[in-house]
Amino acid sequence: MSVVVVLPVKRFEIAKRRLGDGGLRSSDRVALATGMLTDVLETLKLASNVDDVVVVTGEPNAEVLARTYGAQVIADSPSDGHNEAARRGIDWAVGEGAFHVLLLAGDAPAVQAAEIDELVRMLSDGPEVVIVPDRHGTGTNALLLTPPDVIEPSFGDDSRVRHERLAQEAGATVRVAEIASLMLDIDTPEDLDALAETLADSPRATAVYTRDALSRVRRG
Repeated sequence: MSVVVVLPVKRFEIAKRRLGDGGLRSSDRVALATGMLTDVLETLKLASNVDDVVVVTGEPNAEVLARTYGAQVIADSPSDGHNEAARRGIDWAVGEGAFHVLLLAGDAPAVQAAEIDELVRMLSDGPEVVIVPDRHGTGTNALLLTPPDVIEPSFGDDSRVRHERLAQEAGATVRVAEIASLMLDIDTPEDLDALAETLADSPRATAVYTRDALSRVRRG
């Protein structure tokens, strides 16, 4: 089993702009994006079924974080979007001979290593596409691909339906895995409220860097 996790990470200075509608300053949004990525990298470091992690980014601080946690770094183009970054990570994984790629959101800080391991443990020899939707059920927060290039990633609004269709057109098995902690990504003020509520009911060891960032956020 060779499993590569790919994390596309955009520049922190433009991260989470929609959170500004909830009163978050730019510096708070950067701190939150940094904390969430740190928590995700920390979790992946603890996952026993992950062989390698690749961060595709043009953000210098994300590159430093990635190398701190032993992840590979691939340069991203500022003009490209999430799908192009995901494609770069997939291409690297294919070149390294990976059998499976897990495209993961870098803003789902509540995810647990045991959940990642269980998700990977259930994969087949393929072709297969496993979709972890967002909490609204329409987006895609994680995409497990066997083989890594079985479909082209198509993130964005209503991506769950697109990924299901692309998998069917490719003749791949489609499986939807509703993993609560992975379904909670942060794009809007409402998402931030849901995260704060989830962390309030979670062990203190969960998402410690994100908790710290949230404790210093000023809203309104």
